[in-house]
Amino acid sequence: MADPTDLRATIDALYRSESRRIFATLVRLLGDFDRAEEALHEAFRAAIETWPRDGLPDNPRAWLVSAGRFKVIDAIRRGARFEPLAEEAEPADPASLDDTAPEPIEDDRLRLVFTCCHPALAPEAQIALTLREVCGLTTEAIAHAFLTGAPTLAQRIVRAKTKIRDARIPYQVPEDGEWPARLPPVLRVVYLVFNEGYSPATGPDLTRQALSAEAIRLGRLLMDLLPPAAAGAEVPGLLALMLLHESRRVARSDAEGDLVRLEDQDRSLWDAALIAEGRGLVQRALRAGRAGPYTLQATIAALHADAATPAATDWPQIVRLYELLLAEEPSPVIALNHAAALAMRDGPAAGLARIDALLAGGALAQYHLAQAARAELCRRLGRFDDARAAYDAALALAQQGPERRFLQRQKDGLPPA
Repeated sequence: MADPTDLRATIDALYRSESRRIFATLVRLLGDFDRAEEALHEAFRAAIETWPRDGLPDNPRAWLVSAGRFKVIDAIRRGARFEPLAEEAEPADPASLDDTAPEPIEDDRLRLVFTCCHPALAPEAQIALTLREVCGLTTEAIAHAFLTGAPTLAQRIVRAKTKIRDARIPYQVPEDGEWPARLPPVLRVVYLVFNEGYSPATGPDLTRQALSAEAIRLGRLLMDLLPPAAAGAEVPGLLALMLLHESRRVARSDAEGDLVRLEDQDRSLWDAALIAEGRGLVQRALRAGRAGPYTLQATIAALHADAATPAATDWPQIVRLYELLLAEEPSPVIALNHAAALAMRDGPAAGLARIDALLAGGALAQYHLAQAARAELCRRLGRFDDARAAYDAALALAQQGPERRFLQRQKDGLPPA
């Protein structure tokens, strides 16, 4: 008999690493989000009860998928509510669940992404549903990322699930001719998933590496699935952007796990292999045609990677790229980044004027990084009382532990009032 403590640790690790992948397969087999969620929990409950007695199965993921599916079906039968599953919901051969089998188009999480991003759903619902169901983010974390309320997000997710069920939206990867229309929301979702892993909206940790690694995996999957003509510039551009950001992960925190700003990072810790791959993808994206938002952001990230020191950064070029990005995809957050680049090129007063205008417009009222940027520029200008007030405003909004500690240290480092 296996050690129960060791098995429980194994089950916990499987839940952390595989639960959303198992959930995606259960959605395909059961044809329903809520049933799949129920099946997921039933499967892990069964594992906790039986594995200490019977031992770890040869293929734990296949075991969990099978156990969850049949427990839910049995429950439906007992309740006299069972209806035959549609043809596309028939169970797959267990061999297809073997992690060693190559399955580029058969990847269930990619299927689930395209289901959640179906054009029948509103764009906001596509993103919220994918973050919740594919990645397992809480409604609160998604709401913070969207700068909106959790009840609003919860209603949006429920309506999206209902739409998928009532409209019988298929659980499949689209045909080649559908890619141009179906791809943009998928790319946006993948990038939001990466951002939630690279810089989580809430929680005690500076990063959630498994989440950003999953986004990169999905980005690579899209690169493998799409013919070059369909991929265009934005698929390699998005993957380049994620890789270039990921290259700085280790340098973003100190030994205590606290935040280190870009200008203070030890650049020798940046991952040279990821930078080289990202640069190559940027070049590929720029050759593919008109640069879209992801390619422009990747080009900015590449310029940061090219600078051996903060002083060597090509800020005039970065400002110009942000101007192109604002024309392509105007948003308050991009405008904030543009203002920060202006401050580096033209001085803190120029950047502060832009940030104050953005805050006056109200779009960034609940965005802690806008107040943090304002505090930093006020500090550089010697306006210490204004900096202190801005740090207080940022601290009132920030929900991530390392960011809060960083902001508090910055505030405490100001000269006395």
